Amino acid sequence: MSNFIAGLIGFKRGPWELVATILIALGVFMLMQPFVMWAFTYSFITTLIGTVMFIIVSHFPE
Repeated sequence: MSNFIAGLIGFKRGPWELVATILIALGVFMLMQPFVMWAFTYSFITTLIGTVMFIIVSHFPE
């Protein structure tokens, strides 16, 4: 776990790509669930933030 946190602090590509991928997956899950309206409401912005974040962190050093 400390390598993950060190990677986040040091702006390494791997940990930040993992966070961006989790955000994208969370946004898609929020979009597809039929029970909670606020989750559906914020699903697009969550997916968008994850996608833009993934594009940006793909330029970070390994």
